[in-house]
Formats: sequence, structure tokens, C-alpha cells
Amino acid sequence: MAKRDYYDVLGVPKNSSEEELKKAYRKLAMKFHPDRNPDNKESEEKFKEAKEAYEVLTDPAKREAYDRFGHAGVDAAAGAGGGPGGNYGGFADVFGDIFGDIFGGAAGARAGGGRNVYRGADLRYSMEVSLEQAANGHTTEIRVPSWETCEACKGSGAKPGTKPKTCTTCGGQGNVRIQQGFFSIQQTCPTCHGTGKVIPDPCTSCEGIGRVKRNKTLEVKIPAGIDDGMRIRSAGNGEPGVNGGPPGDLYVEIHVKPHTVFQRDADDLHCEVPVSFTTAALGGTVRIPTLAGRAEIELPEGTQSGKKFRLRGKGIKGVRSSYPGDLYAHILVETPVRLTDKQKQLLKDLDASLKDPKHSPQHKSWMDRVKDFFQ
Repeated sequence: MAKRDYYDVLGVPKNSSEEELKKAYRKLAMKFHPDRNPDNKESEEKFKEAKEAYEVLTDPAKREAYDRFGHAGVDAAAGAGGGPGGNYGGFADVFGDIFGDIFGGAAGARAGGGRNVYRGADLRYSMEVSLEQAANGHTTEIRVPSWETCEACKGSGAKPGTKPKTCTTCGGQGNVRIQQGFFSIQQTCPTCHGTGKVIPDPCTSCEGIGRVKRNKTLEVKIPAGIDDGMRIRSAGNGEPGVNGGPPGDLYVEIHVKPHTVFQRDADDLHCEVPVSFTTAALGGTVRIPTLAGRAEIELPEGTQSGKKFRLRGKGIKGVRSSYPGDLYAHILVETPVRLTDKQKQLLKDLDASLKDPKHSPQHKSWMDRVKDFFQ
């Protein structure tokens, strides 16, 4: 019987890309593979036909010969030993590139395998700094746990005088294959846990790990303007990798301690400034603390409690900011306490002289609003 056109077999146009050819072949292989259709000669023949078409069309030289001369162009190559073979392999081999991505690289394992390599875990270190240190930057040292090669076994994990042995379960590959129905998937060897080696007589110093825990001192540079909750990454100072994998990173998490004077809001600072009611009434110069020293503001006459004054550029320049924030001074008018009889009488005389509503504009407007509310 005459062979069908390879493009018709796969159900694709002649200008199809390799990816389109692969997609079409996978679909047919899934449907007609002998593992899924045992003792079905028709399915087996259709699978062989699809496999032959796929192998020819995905080979640039064979595809060019086929496009020019048809089956005669590739039959000659087949006669010379270069045509598609009759062996259709296992079902997992057909879809190895798919399931390799899902289950951890089965295709790569077929090509020779190897021990599983893992990146080391990241570590976190919590550090408290003052507001001044966060604003201006700070350099300090910290001690963090670290793993070092065991001196007794030189990192092998085996007792001095002995050696690790190749794992018999996986043959030193670190991976084993498990057949589940039609699928053959790869997973980490349960005996050696991916190392490819077993240690019959572990080192007593490191208990067979090959490493011992130590503390190491690291210098940490805190950038100026860092804020509470931000992290500093120290590359490669986490836990070491497994089987030669790269180490993890160390993340230093910053916590800014509460300040006795300032409260931080992003790049801005806020502080309360207590003043006497005399200064608030008459006005005057008031000194304001800043992180860079002292500043002064002029209070106008009749300043009310809660009045906010803005000092531009007296806040913090954040790590991602181009300009520093501002400082907001919140005026807190203090009520005098522990008055003497004379002081009390003076206040009463003063209060009597202030009955005119023009001296208490806020009180007058508030009473007007209360009256409107009850009407």
C-alpha cells in the first residue's frame, strides 16, 4: 500500500514549524501508542506511521529531501541506514520532555542522571536600630550560624579511615524511576536522599553530615534612610547548598526602635512641642529639636493647641528618595498645675477680663454650633 503524505499523517500544513510538528505528533502518539492500545495492530501501525513522519519532518536534511522528491527522497536514505527505525520506545520516552518538566527532568536522567543539587536555604536575622542610625546609616557586626566542613572526615561524612559507598538503590544516580500505569516518573532516591551515596559508618564529629555548625561574624552596612520592616540581603551567607549547590542568602530585617521625641511617617517626622499658654497667647520664639540639631520657629499670637508647623527638609531622606522629608511640630499648649492661691486668683482675674467673645473666637463658634444642633 502506498505511503500517505507525511504532512497529511500529522495533519499539519507544509509550512509548519518544528513546534507545531511536535504538538501534532504528541497528540497522535497519545492516542495510538501501543502501551495504551495493547494487541491493537491498527493503532500500532498508525503510531509507527506518525513516528516515521515526525522523525523525517523534524530532520532538516530529510525534510528538504522529502519536500523535493517525496518518499523517494527519504527511502533512499532509509536503504542506506539513515531512515526512521521501527522501534517506538516506551510511552514515557515519547513524552519525556513533557513529564521531565513536571516531575523534575526525567529526560535529563535518561541521558545519564546525576545527584540532585539543591540551593541552600535562606536565613533571616532580625536587627533593632535607633531612629538616628536608620536616618544616618550605620555599620555594625552580627554573629550568624554557619556550616563549615568537618575537619575529622574532610567533608565526606564517613568515619576517618572509611569511605561512603555508592547507593545500591539508585546506583549512585540520586534518582529512581517509578512506573505508574502508562507513566514512568523520576523522584529522589529514598535511600540516599539524592546524594547517590550511603555512609555505613558515619563520622562521630558531624554525625555523617560532613559539616559542623559554627558562628561567623559578618559586617552589615545599614544604608541611610532605611525604614522599619525593610530587609538587607547578604548574598551567599545563608545555609550551604546540597551536593555542590549554591548557598542561600542572609536577609537582615530591620526594626526601628521607638523614639522618645519623634514619630516617623515614611520620610517625614512628627514631634509634639509643649508651650506655656502665655507663650501661645502672646507668641514668641520656640526651639524645635531635629535629628541634625536644633531649629527655631516663631509662634504667632493666639496659637492654639494642636497647631502644626512644617519645617521643610528636616525629616529623613529615604533610601529610594531624592529629597528628604519634612518635620512637623505639633504645638501642645500646657495647662499649668499645682497653682498657689495667688496664681489662682490671678487666673480668675484674667478670666474675668476675657469674657468678651473676641478673646475666644473658637468658643463662640462652638457655642453657636451647639445651639443650632438643639434647635
